[in-house]
Amino acid sequence: MVTSFRVVSTARLALTVPGESDVPDLYELYADPQVWAADPLARHGSVEQTLGMVVRWRSGWAHDGLGMWVARTPGGELVGIGGCFVRYDVAWNLGYRLRPAFWGRGLAQEIVREAVAAAAELRPDLPMTAYLLEGNLRSQRATERAGLRPVWRGPDAGNPDPRAIRLLYADRDLTASEIAVLTDD
Repeated sequence: MVTSFRVVSTARLALTVPGESDVPDLYELYADPQVWAADPLARHGSVEQTLGMVVRWRSGWAHDGLGMWVARTPGGELVGIGGCFVRYDVAWNLGYRLRPAFWGRGLAQEIVREAVAAAAELRPDLPMTAYLLEGNLRSQRATERAGLRPVWRGPDAGNPDPRAIRLLYADRDLTASEIAVLTDD
């Protein structure tokens, strides 16, 4: 079990491990229909849902020494979230979500760079992956800029929309068994 948490400062962001005090701001992010237009099933309907997410993120930090950060400006304004966590013990999973006021400024790339570097330091044996819904072009571009490429395309398991397509990106080739584990939700 890892006990030290990584707090990082980039040129424009403070990246911290999420805590209960972040829940109100994170709920606003996770409830915003504009933020979740590409993936409406991920929108939160209650503060309790957001609190549960923060508890899971903190558990990941405690177990793996890395997870999702809360990204804020130096003045404390919420920019969004981002980072990576170990998924099914076979890969890092990269994620990021920014408030619309901060889109298009390269801030996702600052978060991604820190996450990729930290993951490579902690567990370089694990591939870096990202899950996207097809059609989320903003996330596709950010993921590709991070050096990941599409390695799988298929139905979005659990999505009530039978037309929803999930994309799996990775920084290296994945075995068939790794793909099966990562895509069988």
